[in-house]
Amino acid sequence: MATNNTIEIVKTAASAAISRRAQNPVILDLRELDCFTDYFAIFSGISDVQVEGITEAILDELEMQWKQQPWHREGAKKADWILLDYVDFVVHIFLDERRSYYSLERLWAEAPHVELPEMERIPNIDTNEAFDEDEMVLGLITANGEGQP
Repeated sequence: MATNNTIEIVKTAASAAISRRAQNPVILDLRELDCFTDYFAIFSGISDVQVEGITEAILDELEMQWKQQPWHREGAKKADWILLDYVDFVVHIFLDERRSYYSLERLWAEAPHVELPEMERIPNIDTNEAFDEDEMVLGLITANGEGQP
């Protein structure tokens, strides 16, 4: 099913998501399981604006670097769970509470995790702390609420 580049393409999606401050990034290797795809890439955002921003970053990066467009896309209207189906892999971008509810990592617990690309990891955000979500999505503030230089 997958091409030799599939895992590199999935890691490109992860890099794009992390660059937009995606929370709890996970790549699951489903190749040894009875599944319709080879990989799941799962990310969380803390607001619908951030979920949309992560999605657009992934779409843009995969188009630019790999000339890849999703075969199917779901969830853009509500932006609490956006699914990008690239056939050989599926990207899930959730609002944090939606991700907890559906718990894909628990459903596919037997799937090994793929090592994420080496990047500066973004610390988890305290969602109880007040912040301007546009600043957070644009990366103008860090998880501790301080501005970046």
